Amino acid sequence: MRIDGRGFNELRPIKITRNYTKYAEGSVLVEFGDTKVICTASFEDKVPPFLKGTGEGWITCEYGMLPRSTQTRKPREVSKGRPDGRTVEIQRLIGRALRSVVDLKAIGERTIWIDCDVIQADGGTRTASITGAFIALVDAVNKLDKEINFEVYPIKSYVAAISVGVVDDVPMIDLCYQEDSSAKVDMNIVMTDKDEYIEIQGTGEDRPFSKEELNKLLELAEEGLKKIFTLQKEVLGIDGNRIGERKEINDEVDSCEQQQSQSTGD
Repeated sequence: MRIDGRGFNELRPIKITRNYTKYAEGSVLVEFGDTKVICTASFEDKVPPFLKGTGEGWITCEYGMLPRSTQTRKPREVSKGRPDGRTVEIQRLIGRALRSVVDLKAIGERTIWIDCDVIQADGGTRTASITGAFIALVDAVNKLDKEINFEVYPIKSYVAAISVGVVDDVPMIDLCYQEDSSAKVDMNIVMTDKDEYIEIQGTGEDRPFSKEELNKLLELAEEGLKKIFTLQKEVLGIDGNRIGERKEINDEVDSCEQQQSQSTGD
């Protein structure tokens, strides 16, 4: 049994609360056990200079941890004058993960800002951030879609992430902080709901790992992410159940209704 009594292939309790803050176009509180992150998505009607005139949009992320999100106070990075290397790495990962499932041409010359603020950390903050930020992204895109009616619906598939690792020579999923800090192998997996890999971050912290261990960790991650995708779809409900095909389905429905109307003479 693990520290918190879970099985090796068992996720922590996951909770996703939509519309968590008042002003952002999309906002979520995501909880993986005792890890809690507020994720927001905001639109801005401009793009970085390298994209001006291209007709293409951009998605970028800022990530941070509140001072007492950890067991001992973590100084605010603004007091240091710049983010540390870990912060930069994580916010780039979140941005890459979300851009990979969005048609940036479809959103036009707009920037979607993703902000992930860790209010309590117990391992897996980057994977929780990606999982929650995707829901905030969908809500923001759907809100804009109602205003401008995207010609092509921008979001192509779901995305989520999970941590896996080898602790005491046992492969396990969704590591808490104590497990993560003692893991011999540590890995973060980002995938789509179409069984596509976006990113695999794997490190032998204490020793090299075998191909057999790698395959076992990937298998654990895939099984866990299927459960997370199911939860994401339940949380989004009708707002998100047509991601990747929603516009095409609407077009087909409109076409069928027109044909029926013509055949009845209405």
